[in-house]
Amino acid sequence: MNRFGIIAKPSEEKAVSLVEELSAWLKEKGKEVYLDRETATVMRREEGILRSRLPEISDVIVSIGGDGTLLSAARVVGESGIPILAVNMGSLGFITAITLEELYPVFERIVRGDYEYDERMMLVCHVHRMGERVANYTVLNDVVINKGALAKIIDIEAWVDEFYLTTFKADGLIISTPTGSTAYSLSAGGPIVYPNLECILVTPICPHTLTNRPIVLPPSATVRAKLKSRETDVLLTLDGQVGFGLNEEDVIEVRRSEKPLKLIRSPFKDYFSILRTKLKWGER
Repeated sequence: MNRFGIIAKPSEEKAVSLVEELSAWLKEKGKEVYLDRETATVMRREEGILRSRLPEISDVIVSIGGDGTLLSAARVVGESGIPILAVNMGSLGFITAITLEELYPVFERIVRGDYEYDERMMLVCHVHRMGERVANYTVLNDVVINKGALAKIIDIEAWVDEFYLTTFKADGLIISTPTGSTAYSLSAGGPIVYPNLECILVTPICPHTLTNRPIVLPPSATVRAKLKSRETDVLLTLDGQVGFGLNEEDVIEVRRSEKPLKLIRSPFKDYFSILRTKLKWGER
């Protein structure tokens, strides 16, 4: 790998200083470094690149921040197939498993071509309104239909392929990947799913009918959810970061992305050690 695109959390002072150090280190190794425009602006540089262009000119994208920064980078990478190296600036993240202490040992391996990556399934989401597609998104974690703070319980008619599933009366509905199983879905009572598996999770949020439970679907399934409520305060949220206002009769169609996200693996820890650390398993 010779071309490194860097996306950092510009509000994190430590992240900006780390970008400076890492850029200098990579250039000493003869590598090309491209900064996204937001990071370059904070660093008072003029050579910033639009995030959407980084996958075109990079062999790898380096995400520096936390899980949120990685989710933003994943949407930029989309279905391009460019791998991501995710570095966590604070405590260990579920998906940003590489810590600051591991940073340069990991980069030494990457420069030598000695690395492995996991393939994480992503979801493509289309919003249809009055028969027309009005929005398109690609997400790593989840697609969430959620009512506003003052809205009543909403009705969401759900279909799997050509089969009617049910009409959820709930605060909302989460459609997630295995990677997203440890995010909002877990808080709503969904299962933990090993992230390398391929499946789609459908988890109702605070359902009115307590027998409405989460369901795990095959990766080939297409999930369609139609909003059947007249509430005006209903939002579609993508990876917890991007919002889109929904109207009655809008149809949200979710399916597996054709290409998975390539996430470079930490050689120093495994997924189960991350679970034990984050969820404090084994502690009393």
